[in-house]
Amino acid sequence: MQDIRKALYVGSRSDGTLIERPMSPHLQVYRYRLSMVLSISNRITGVIATAGAALGVFWLGAAAKGPKAFATARKVTGNPLGQLVLVGWLASVIYHTVGGVRHLIWDCGHRYDKEELNKDGPVAVGVAVGASTVLASALLCVAACRRSRRAKAGKAV
Repeated sequence: MQDIRKALYVGSRSDGTLIERPMSPHLQVYRYRLSMVLSISNRITGVIATAGAALGVFWLGAAAKGPKAFATARKVTGNPLGQLVLVGWLASVIYHTVGGVRHLIWDCGHRYDKEELNKDGPVAVGVAVGASTVLASALLCVAACRRSRRAKAGKAV
């Protein structure tokens, strides 16, 4: 049986001579580390943030279309499921931003040692979770206050 780590494939140089190049090992060979999971999560949250931005464009389009379309958009975003989607989008944007700052620091040549990577991972998760929680709580509280004011104003009339 052949050792997976010695797997080679035949490639060619620009002058046409054949050479053997190492193949990248499959994910089963790697040990999962926090930095690996965070890097994959950063890519996934980038896709989610982009999809959420598209939803934001549709929301702005509804606002531009008129009061009836905007009322429908507000009904969707005011729904608990809609608010859960918005909170998830907010959390993905924040995590992707934190991961992007981490990558920017690495690109500048800093904090790239193994020990520093292992220390920075939990810090990045903590910052993302903390900032997401604070911002989502603040936004949900503002929404609840506005709803209660509208309800009180409706009873007063």
